[in-house]
Amino acid sequence: MATQLFKSLILGAPASGKGTISARIVNTFYLEHVSSGDQLRKNIQSKTPIGLEAQKYIKEGKLVPDEVMIKFISKELDKVPPCWLLDGFPRTLAQAKALWEVHNLNIAINLDVPFSVIIDRIKGRWVHLPSGRVYNEGFNSPKVAGKDDVTGEPLIQREDDKPDVVQKRLEQYEKLTRPVIEFYRKKKILHEFSGNTSDEIWPKVRECLNSCIPTTITKK
Repeated sequence: MATQLFKSLILGAPASGKGTISARIVNTFYLEHVSSGDQLRKNIQSKTPIGLEAQKYIKEGKLVPDEVMIKFISKELDKVPPCWLLDGFPRTLAQAKALWEVHNLNIAINLDVPFSVIIDRIKGRWVHLPSGRVYNEGFNSPKVAGKDDVTGEPLIQREDDKPDVVQKRLEQYEKLTRPVIEFYRKKKILHEFSGNTSDEIWPKVRECLNSCIPTTITKK
């Protein structure tokens, strides 16, 4: 039997809900979640060469250079089964073109959340760093304030999630990632979903994936 393939990615501005939607996707479908941000943070914690290099850019609110990210993500995708959801990459047109040369994607999901909503949301965003689980006060709050639901360990606010850094990231996103969206639109694989919350957007995403993912990799 031939190996089933399904290659997808999710786009959206910082704090648009990519982590939440991605978690719901991989909990519903047999897709491996590959988060560029989570993998980079693990490398930063471990003080690997790429982690140290990435850290100096992130601290300044800048994106990690294309050539570094392309090489890094290529290695990460080689480690997982050929049914995956890529989260946080590509962020530039050069990255998108490089990825397309190696992987012809089935679908690109774009979350369209107003920047004003994102900036307000970020004030209440906390994360369990070891697992990458994200919480938002008000609509995805932890069961115990400041604690991870699963382990009970403390939650933190990421340096790159603080409001002043987020504003810079949003400006960079608008400039660099809009061409990526247009790239996938021209490839006719782009599906856009608008809303203010993940709960509002998720049913639309699930319906779309139910119609295009092969039944052999559908969990429910």
